[in-house]
Amino acid sequence: MMYAEMLGHDAAFGHIHAVNMTQQVNMLSKRVGYLASAVCLHPAHELTTLLVNTMRRDLKSSNHVEVCATLIAIPKLINIETLPALLPPVVALLEHSHEVVRKKAVMALHRFYQLQPACVLELTEKLRRVLCDKDPAVMGASLHILHDAAEADAASQKDLVPSFVSILKQITEHRLPSSFDYHRMPAPWIQIKLLKVLSTLGAADQQAAEGMYEVLYDVLRRADTGINIGYAIIYECVRCITSIYPNIQLLETAANHISRFVSSENHNLKYLGIKALASIVQVNQKYALDHQMLVVECMDDPDETLKRKTLDLLFRMTNASNVIFVVDKLLSHLRGTTDVQFRAGLTERITQLAERYAPDNMWFIATMNDVFELGGDLVRPDVAHNLMRLIAEGSGEDEEADLALRKFAARTYFEKLSKPKIPDILLQVMCWVLGEYGYLCEGVPLMRLLERLCDTVEQQFSLPRTRCWVVCALTKLVAQLGEMPEQVLEVATKYQTSSDVLMAKYCFELEALGENMVATKYQ
Repeated sequence: MMYAEMLGHDAAFGHIHAVNMTQQVNMLSKRVGYLASAVCLHPAHELTTLLVNTMRRDLKSSNHVEVCATLIAIPKLINIETLPALLPPVVALLEHSHEVVRKKAVMALHRFYQLQPACVLELTEKLRRVLCDKDPAVMGASLHILHDAAEADAASQKDLVPSFVSILKQITEHRLPSSFDYHRMPAPWIQIKLLKVLSTLGAADQQAAEGMYEVLYDVLRRADTGINIGYAIIYECVRCITSIYPNIQLLETAANHISRFVSSENHNLKYLGIKALASIVQVNQKYALDHQMLVVECMDDPDETLKRKTLDLLFRMTNASNVIFVVDKLLSHLRGTTDVQFRAGLTERITQLAERYAPDNMWFIATMNDVFELGGDLVRPDVAHNLMRLIAEGSGEDEEADLALRKFAARTYFEKLSKPKIPDILLQVMCWVLGEYGYLCEGVPLMRLLERLCDTVEQQFSLPRTRCWVVCALTKLVAQLGEMPEQVLEVATKYQTSSDVLMAKYCFELEALGENMVATKYQ
């Protein structure tokens, strides 16, 4: 039956037999019955009700193997309705003479807490006594429920900080039995769980955090053994250090330990290093800037997940002093990648960094031109509008600087008109700028600019409305020139029959402008 269920077939015909086996006297049959029930039934299954009395009876058995079999099944089968019936006998097992029973009872209570926290929080004192259990496995099991309770209400667990610190110190000093060692690392999973608990309790609490600093430094020092489980502890310790009230010396030590992650050939360690640096950056950027080159190198890694995580970190590390370097690197990656999602992320990040930290307006325009060319339709329309507004309004503080900015933009966009393929969003910006400030292009007569735009209007566009931008630019330039060139008139006549109503309207307006100029000329 279990094999059939594992393959995805419905074996409901055998479920009742699994329930019946839990009532057998034979211990092997009973254990198989509980195992099959836990695997095949779900908490809302109608047959779980039939198991409640059997489980209550077996929890009171003098045979600890029978009790353990029941406790293993309870977390899989319990629900809110059956919880009150099973809570008292499970709580009583916290005092059982066998440590394995006490451990599994704590694990069952953890599941009870997940279903209905209020009923378990009434047992706070009992759970705290379990934390002091003479068996480390039982103590370790209690950390899970205490961690969840701390996340729900950290203030209620603050007084346990000295106890957690003391336990962690004992573990790092190898005071636990060697059976808890893994690759000569003392109880690593208990260490990791303790670090998670301390992260929660030390957040924004200087008094609680100060009691943790010494033991956290010891954990970092002793875990630096060059093996994977040591890296796991270091990573969790760094996360703890960045979560609690900050300490400058600890943050520097944590940042130094992370460099080995980022420089590793192992992609998993690199990924953890990037995540750890990201958490350090949230506290203070300066501790991660020393590793800037290592982080940039991770952008060249073939692992897509690592590249995306590195992109997020670089974005957080960027400031006014390194924005040019970082943006150049991001633009080079934008040129080389074909992954649409990654390109979209790069485009968004470069745009935000340029808007936030641009050293001057000309650099911003040049950078956004690159983004428009490389990102194309991935760029948000509001970015183009912001760029046009910047060129139109300038800084508002220096008229000469604003004029120089418009000249730079007009000259740059005139030169780009000769390119055979221009993304629509960039072409729209170019047409608007040239229409407004084309006369500022030194050494470029308006007639030459009009000819270049007339050639551009015949191109194929991804967005039909882009041609409207070109015609609008032609109209503005014709008004500045004071006469209607023949080539421009041909464009207006050709597209008056366009199916795009707005396009036809602009062409009629352009033709009418030319007629008015002729009439004015002969008056």
